[in-house]
Amino acid sequence: MERPAADPAKLLAWWMEWERGETPPGRVMANLKTGGLRDLLEQLATSGDGDRDA
Repeated sequence: MERPAADPAKLLAWWMEWERGETPPGRVMANLKTGGLRDLLEQLATSGDGDRDA
């Protein structure tokens, strides 16, 4: 089964729920994992967009 592309806005919304204390860390990590955070980070790392040392 193919996963849908990561939605950065949704990932950020889940992160913000955790920062506001609305969602426990374990649930947030599960949401980020199933929401495609790894795929998004891998894409940024390989495209060079995540390179901030320049």
